[in-house]
Parts: sequence; C-alpha cells; structure tokens
Amino acid sequence: VQLQAFGGGLVQAGGSLRLSCAASGRTYAMGWFRQAPGKEREVVVGINRSGGSTYYADSVKGRFTITRDNAKNTMYLEMNSLKPEDTAVYYCAAEGRVGKGYDSWGQGTLVTVSS
Repeated sequence: VQLQAFGGGLVQAGGSLRLSCAASGRTYAMGWFRQAPGKEREVVVGINRSGGSTYYADSVKGRFTITRDNAKNTMYLEMNSLKPEDTAVYYCAAEGRVGKGYDSWGQGTLVTVSS
C-alpha cells in the first residue's frame, strides 16, 4: 500500500491544520507519527479500521482528532490549539496486512507552528 500525506504548513500558535493521508488500497490500523528536529520519531495518534478504537498521545489529547473514511481510503488528522512544540515532520503509517503492524509509510509533511 502506498501512502501520501497532505496538509502540512506554517501556522501560528493557537491555530489549526488538517492533515490527510491517502492510501492506494485497503488498510487496517492507521496512525500518525511525528519527528521534531533532534528528536526521535514518536507516535501521535492511531485508529483501527472501523474507527471505533483510537489512541492519542498525552501531549495531543483534547487538541487533535483522528478520523478515517474507508470509502476514500483516507485518514485525517484535525489539529487544533497548535503549540510550537507540535512543530515536526508528520508521517502517516498504515497496516496493509492484518496483524503485521505498520508496514507502509507516507513521505512526511512538515508542520511548523510559530510562537
């Protein structure tokens, strides 16, 4: 499965952005990771295929919302109340085969939050 991420950009603190991740085919679990300069990649959010189970890192709870549209093979990340510490390259990931974990990765999209 090929993934393509969209929607990064520059926003002021307190602002909002919406990221999209389009998959070339059927996916199971999906998620977003991010990597800030000089830091390791970290998981941000995750969602199962039905959308009935989600995961949020403590740092984004209450501010970020993950959703998906399986008819469009697309996942979305709505990011509100953005903070400078949210600045990072955001990567989408997907489980292309059941039980195999994240085996497909998008190219990354840069989110920059200015103070």
